[in-house]
Amino acid sequence: MTEAIKNIMERNSCRDFKDTPLTQEQLKVLIETALAAPSAKNFQPWHISVVTDKALMEDMEKETVAVLAAGDDKTFYERIMSRGGKIFYDAPCLIVISSNNSEWAHIDSGIMGQNIAIAAQSMGLGSCYIGMMKVPLNCPRGEEFKKRLQFPEGYTFAIAIAVGTVNTGKEPHELDFTKVSYVK
Repeated sequence: MTEAIKNIMERNSCRDFKDTPLTQEQLKVLIETALAAPSAKNFQPWHISVVTDKALMEDMEKETVAVLAAGDDKTFYERIMSRGGKIFYDAPCLIVISSNNSEWAHIDSGIMGQNIAIAAQSMGLGSCYIGMMKVPLNCPRGEEFKKRLQFPEGYTFAIAIAVGTVNTGKEPHELDFTKVSYVK
């Protein structure tokens, strides 16, 4: 098995990070691998916001909890609260990808996110996709958060990835081959 395949197979979603900041070299590698992602017609419809500002992450977490608590569907609220009200899991770095909403932008952004997650795994770091990031960006304070994250004009949230040193880990999920069809 190659190292690339091993990293793909061993990657899992980390929800317990150490408070250890990433080094400038680690950040550089993560961003370079993100920017190396292919995109449809090489349009590169993305923007990357690298967030290490703990106060901003805590502010967005608190806003998310407040929005979910006020909503009718308590499912996500209860899930977040069972994890201590954390959506970024104390990660020292959050990489937020926004896009220009062109035809293939979300697929291209997803590919970029996967590059980040696999690069993190290959460097001995953990990662977790943070889809819940859409909550603070779509709430009444959403424009404020987009400005603080330096989204370009007209760009919207695509995906976020929390990255850091794993505090406690878990095994990757079981492979479910019932999800596969072979068309011959």
